[in-house]
This record gives sequence, structure tokens and C-alpha cells, in this order.
Amino acid sequence: MNQATAPRKKVEVCDLRLSYGAKEIIHGISFEVYEHEIFGVIGPAQSGKTSLLRCINRTIEFTPEAKTRGAVKVDGKDVTKSRNVYELRRKIGMVAPLPVGLPLTIYDNVTFAPRAAGVRDRDELDELVERCLRQAALWDEVKDRLDCLGTKLSGGQQQRLTIARALSHKPEVLCLDEFSIAIDPVTTMRIEDVLKELSKEMTIILVTNLVQQARRLAQRTLFLWNGRIEEVGGNEIVFSETPKSRKTYEYVRGIFG
Repeated sequence: MNQATAPRKKVEVCDLRLSYGAKEIIHGISFEVYEHEIFGVIGPAQSGKTSLLRCINRTIEFTPEAKTRGAVKVDGKDVTKSRNVYELRRKIGMVAPLPVGLPLTIYDNVTFAPRAAGVRDRDELDELVERCLRQAALWDEVKDRLDCLGTKLSGGQQQRLTIARALSHKPEVLCLDEFSIAIDPVTTMRIEDVLKELSKEMTIILVTNLVQQARRLAQRTLFLWNGRIEEVGGNEIVFSETPKSRKTYEYVRGIFG
């Protein structure tokens, strides 16, 4: 592939190490994620997948004993050295495994972050709410009850509300941590369709325990094993009969994990 057609790197993880106290759980990993890519991250429990996402958007700093080394670059800039952490977290959105609805109305859930950033114009907020809820495939279901509590929605609707809230700051990178862990298969497929559309506007890093979900959604997938990269590459290789690692072959076929 020549320079003119090479995909643009959006996120670069360079020799990243993470320790909790004296115990290192991520051991010097390096990889890149391209612009507008859905990048899958798979691996058994306790392999470091969630911690990796938290390093990327620096919510790992909420854990006092956590210590990181190495670099995480977004658009070529090392975000581990950024002084404006709040701006960074607006640029890199995060969706947790379980819906985390604020005890507010649907409208106020979506506008919480923009209002905190100083947006006050009602027309602008109204437009933002509709845009984010449409992007999260929730608008048609809630447009007539935006003043209802978000916590009264179904589990699948709350998860989509969480995505809408993450979209409210117009992130350039969206990190999702096992978003489908507590929702039904039909809602999961709806959100997967949403993510395919969102990838036209942003880069998505998807941590999932569902191997087939990574196979369906991602262009490339990273297999994390005990805090180390066992394999990373295009799905046509990772999920093939002949991936580079025998351990990859066994994991994606459910032989272990």
C-alpha cells in the first residue's frame, strides 16, 4: 500500500504498561487504530481489556494505585501528557458495560455534558438531543417523553441512552466496553447497526467478550492474553483457519476462555 492510500492513524498505543501497585497487568503493548475503523479487542476475563480502554481515555487515573508508562497518541499527540483531561475525555467517549443512567430526565441525560461545558441556548440543546438520540436509534421511541426519567427506560433503551450521552460531546473516538452484556440479542443487533453508521463519523474501539460480535463488526481485531498482545490483524486472518497464533485459533473457536 503506497503512502497516498495508507489509512490515517487515529490512535497509537506505544509500549503501554499498567501496574496496580506492584503488580503489572499490561506488559508493554503497542498497536494502532485507524481513522473511521471499528477496532475489536477480545480476550478472556482478566486479560486487561477494560483497563486498556481506561488508559486510552485516562479514567484509569481514578484508581489511585494505578501507574502507567508508555504513550497513547491521538492524532499524533501523546494524551498521557495532556493537562486538559476534561477536553481529552470529550474527545474520547466511553460507554460502560452496564447502562449508567443519571437520575435525570432523558433530555437532561443527553444535555448534561454540553450544559456543563457552557451550552445554554435551548434551540441548540434541542437540536443536539434529537441528533444524539437519532444516532443512538432511540429518538422514535422516546421523542414524546423526553421529560421522563432515563432510569425508567428498559435496559436496552438505557444502554442506547448511554451511547447518546457519550455522543453529546461529539467524540472523535468512541470506546465501548462490552456494551451488550446486559441486553437482549435484538437490541444488540440494533446497536451494532448504529455503530456501523457511527464509524463513518468517528473511530470506534470495541471491547467484547462475544467473539462473533468482533467478527461481525470490526475490520481488525486484537487478541489480548494476560496483558500481552497474542495477535492483532485483519479479521480475515484472526478469524481464519490459520491465524498466526494457535492460541488465537483455540480462543475464537471456544476451545478455552
